[in-house]
Amino acid sequence: MSRRLPIIHRVIEHEAVPYRVEQLDLEFSNGERRQFQRLHGRGHGAVVVVPLLDEHTVLLVREYAAGLHRYELGLVKGRIDAGETPVQAANRELQEEAGYAARELLNLRALTLAPTYMSHQTQLVIARDLYPQRLPGDEPEPLEVVPWRLDALHELVLREDFSEGRSIAALFIAREWLRMQA
Repeated sequence: MSRRLPIIHRVIEHEAVPYRVEQLDLEFSNGERRQFQRLHGRGHGAVVVVPLLDEHTVLLVREYAAGLHRYELGLVKGRIDAGETPVQAANRELQEEAGYAARELLNLRALTLAPTYMSHQTQLVIARDLYPQRLPGDEPEPLEVVPWRLDALHELVLREDFSEGRSIAALFIAREWLRMQA
């Protein structure tokens, strides 16, 4: 599926970001003092979902990535809403973005983006025993769902349109987890 990129009509820059910037005055055990800055998230975290159609096939989605102004292939992901567990958020995002729900969900572990300066964590959730179920989401257009075989990850990671680090890490972690389950 090939879509024309959205047109950027204007760019407005402002200081309102979804993070709080904190400056830390630190003294280390050797007496050295330094100032570090970190971005502290204001939300409830995020999820990245590895939806397994079967033990050999994962579902990816293609969506517009404003940061790079192109369409990117990746895993289902999104914010955890207030009052949701990571598993509940994963199942909701799966229904909104891919049109599936899961009967079995496992919160495997947390991933960080840049732990030296960000507090943000993303929960990696495995979703199995999928069935068709759609919820309305906040995406401006329907997302293309792309099945991909796990034994072809070496091809996926070399694609220019598959660059998001959480998706890459989550797929390799999920593949190893599946091998340990066998």
